Amino acid sequence: MVYHSYNHLREIEGKLAHDPHRFDENMSKTTRCVLVSGPVIVGAGPSGLAVAACLKEKGVPSLVLERSSCIASLWQLKTYDRLKLHLPKSFCELPLVPFPPHYPTYPNKEQFISYLEGYASKFDINPRFNETVDQAEFDQALGFWKVKTTKKGGMKGEEEATETEYVCRWLIVATGENAEVVMPELEGLEGFEGEIVHTSLYKSGEVFRGKKVLVVGSGNSGMEVCLDLCHHDAMPSIVVRDKVHVLPREMFGRSTFGLSMWLIKWLPITMVDRLLLIVAWFILGDTSKLGLTRPFMGPLQLKNLSGKTPVLDVGTLHKIKCGEIKVCPGINRLSMHNNVEFVDGRVENFDAIILATGYKSNVPYWLKEMFSLEDGLPRKPFPNGWKGDHGLYAVGFTKRGLLGASIDARSIAEDIGQCWVAKSKPSYYL
Repeated sequence: MVYHSYNHLREIEGKLAHDPHRFDENMSKTTRCVLVSGPVIVGAGPSGLAVAACLKEKGVPSLVLERSSCIASLWQLKTYDRLKLHLPKSFCELPLVPFPPHYPTYPNKEQFISYLEGYASKFDINPRFNETVDQAEFDQALGFWKVKTTKKGGMKGEEEATETEYVCRWLIVATGENAEVVMPELEGLEGFEGEIVHTSLYKSGEVFRGKKVLVVGSGNSGMEVCLDLCHHDAMPSIVVRDKVHVLPREMFGRSTFGLSMWLIKWLPITMVDRLLLIVAWFILGDTSKLGLTRPFMGPLQLKNLSGKTPVLDVGTLHKIKCGEIKVCPGINRLSMHNNVEFVDGRVENFDAIILATGYKSNVPYWLKEMFSLEDGLPRKPFPNGWKGDHGLYAVGFTKRGLLGASIDARSIAEDIGQCWVAKSKPSYYL
């Protein structure tokens, strides 16, 4: 392992020594240059940890950069307290390590974070925290990637930030689909006098007890936040602007997702969609009567085409039927005195608004290759989006959750592992 690392570093050092732009005017005198023998992984979420572990199993060292102060920062810092995995643990475990057998079928937030911390410890993954990637570009002359970062607050005792340029053969983007919050454009948003909070800052409905709260967004997060608000004696309403598929979380004693994956092995996707919708109708009833109109396309087809995930009901639908959660159409505008005008002309007063409007990728801000400027996802569709040019890879951008990230991680490790072995073969001298 040490020999392999030395061989790769020797090649990088040799090329850097003849780089005429190594100390150009754009590089600060305080910028450190660090040579990395293995891949640089940007992001220490589940995707970054998974690919780092798979690489280590292949004997390939890696360096993980993380802009936050902990692993899985989205889970640790930006999720609500009652959150659980929406899919069974068997579909959410990372490569090489299953969940502990005593974990429930749907682990909660604390259990999942504990699993990830144990995972990082098992594979001795030690990210460089508080280090933000500002720019990454491939140097055609050198044949290596240059990754420029800024570390918050610099070293201990220093006030200024520390700049570093990492030079590596492989770059793995693992920042995921949920790097930045999505803020909707609502007319009158600035003039609304009540509290407005994105779900990334929402922890519990306790602070909204006794208040009328409007939740904007009807995905899994929006539905679950409404349920949490009900459990804390708030009075929630939910904005359902688009058509949405709502399915029971389980069917016939099995997870709906697991049942779908089993059926699709034997039946066409259109037939599986029909079966799912028939069973959902028997269990949940006609959701259109509740203001939840289903799309024309089936849930699995829609997921494959657009990445839009169906809502897996965990009790919210019952609260809607009971009248404890009101369903509202799209918002026309907000106005003074906490009034919200809906597209149907109705005006209602709310104490607070919670934006369950999701997240987006931020890759195009610092990397100009491989990723689309429109949605920040790889330009190549699944299952080919994991590999770019010049040793560039992406993990966790499949819109297929942790299962998709695990598939990516294994593919990337296999690809780099083969190159690592080939490049590290010893030379023999007579």
